[in-house]
Amino acid sequence: MNRWTSPDDLHGKLHKLWNRGQLLVESDIFPLRLPLRGPTAGELGSRYHDARNWVRLWAQWEKDQGLPLEWREINSRQIGRNPMPSAVLFHDRDQALAYISKRKAGSDFERLQAQILASFPELHEWLERRPLQVLELKVQWPRLLAVLGWMRTHPRSGVYIRQLELPGVDTKFIESHRKVLAELLDVVLDPAHIDAKARSISGFEQRYGFRAKPPQIRFRLLDPALYLQGLSDLQIPAEDFARLELTVERVFITENDINGLAFPDVPCSLVIFGLGYGLNSLKNAGWLADTAIHYWGDIDSHGFAMLDQLRCYYPHARSMLMDRSTLLAHERLWGCEPKPTRKPLPHLNADEQALYQDLCFDRLAPSLRLEQERIDFAHLLKVLRVL
Repeated sequence: MNRWTSPDDLHGKLHKLWNRGQLLVESDIFPLRLPLRGPTAGELGSRYHDARNWVRLWAQWEKDQGLPLEWREINSRQIGRNPMPSAVLFHDRDQALAYISKRKAGSDFERLQAQILASFPELHEWLERRPLQVLELKVQWPRLLAVLGWMRTHPRSGVYIRQLELPGVDTKFIESHRKVLAELLDVVLDPAHIDAKARSISGFEQRYGFRAKPPQIRFRLLDPALYLQGLSDLQIPAEDFARLELTVERVFITENDINGLAFPDVPCSLVIFGLGYGLNSLKNAGWLADTAIHYWGDIDSHGFAMLDQLRCYYPHARSMLMDRSTLLAHERLWGCEPKPTRKPLPHLNADEQALYQDLCFDRLAPSLRLEQERIDFAHLLKVLRVL
């Protein structure tokens, strides 16, 4: 049995148009005609009382709302010709918005649209695509426009975001609105002032020419003879790390912080830890090319991906405790990798590639992972003795 359209259904149809932004930006949909599903000729005879009540409901609605209905006649064999409402007509946007109590929101949008386009007419298409977001940001627009204006006047300023002196604009405001600012800046800035290689959110500072917080390298000197004024555990900017002058023969790199902190003393050596996929912060430390580099990561797909990344900068880097024998010796400690990767890793050697492929295709266990901190410490000491 077909369900006849109710006033609530009409509300729902208009709300769908609102949620898609059409009521705000598509003026060509007006006059808007929304069909009503009512009794068929057969139902008029078989459900006469229900049909009569439905017609009365809409007749009263038309009177109360002051909005016009379209009517048509249905010819029923049992009761003859009868007028039936067939559609509701909204002549303009104001009528439609008033019916769903969005008239003020519509006025707000028109005001904001005029305000934004007065300064940045090139944002017209963006406003057409994001009308509801325009309203969601109603309170923030004065500050957003101030940022856009400052950025257009000071492209690629090279300052920290903290140094912007704009009323009501602080670091937290920009950080919490990076997504929308990135969309807007991509429109209003000259493409020559945008670093397209930097992702607009994670690389916001780089993309738009702000000075970013420098990446930090944490490392431990594993030989007391190398301590710097008695300090063995240090964290310094990557730029400073690149300028170090140490008589180091071996560099160990491990992802896990505790592994780095517990790493035993090794003559003429240091251990770097906690970088994860941030290994690119080591790429300018040219002195590493003259040292033996040993990378110790998890035996899982991402561990091999990080090893592959490191070899982009230092092809001579060797893996440590990331081999098949180590994996099989610790089977009791195997775990599950939540989100494995299966991307090609061209910088792995033959043995590493074979194990990586076994992990990718679950040949040993589903989403297999052996975390580096689960490996017996005695196993680490045994490997270090033969390096």
